[in-house]
Amino acid sequence: MATGERRGSARTAVVWDALDRVLAGEPRDVLDVGGGTGGFAVRVAELGHRVTVVDPSPDALASLGRRAREAGVEVTGRQGDLADLAAEPKSADLVLCHGVLEVVDPGEALARIREVLRPGGQLSLLVAGRHSAVVTRAMAGHFQQALALLDGDDGARTGGRTGRRFTADEVRGLLEGAGFTTRATHAVRVFTDLVPGSLLDLEPGSSAALTELERAVAERPEYLPLAAQLHFLAD
Repeated sequence: MATGERRGSARTAVVWDALDRVLAGEPRDVLDVGGGTGGFAVRVAELGHRVTVVDPSPDALASLGRRAREAGVEVTGRQGDLADLAAEPKSADLVLCHGVLEVVDPGEALARIREVLRPGGQLSLLVAGRHSAVVTRAMAGHFQQALALLDGDDGARTGGRTGRRFTADEVRGLLEGAGFTTRATHAVRVFTDLVPGSLLDLEPGSSAALTELERAVAERPEYLPLAAQLHFLAD
């Protein structure tokens, strides 16, 4: 396995652990908002679920189609954005919203997702963490960006392209405001982005050990501020 693949596995293991529990059982209707090339959608389809990806990029949807065909599964791709979700109220059992709140109006987005979920449906929400970004910017020598991120919430203020970053309390407040109840919060990528790729290449078993470490701290609240991403399950 190449270094990128090993690192990618450690980056997503915590989220997949949570999703595997949610998706156990009978086939469900899953909507992946901003799912792009299908990094999550194809695997969910491989588990036997009916998956639709809504994304504004035709190129990403084309890549999604190729990936789904290579995996031998069917995933429906639709070009659009959150505004298009209103056309299908109460149509999803699970909505994946990963890396989307950073670049849209968070309150409006969550309200639309609330409308598309069926009663008893769940939301998997993945956002960029603010505290970790401050440390990362400072370690790279971008001290003014780090200062701006301390209280700012958008990429324009920090010169970046990733949009808003969040604290766990901010996200819980947004979820509550949209009528959701937070059921679980996970720290994601606490260590993975800090580990040199050369270590994963040279040390046998290092990738598995890194993944185990990420899993070990995922539900410890004291590690949430150190996480590059924050994952929430809500209903």
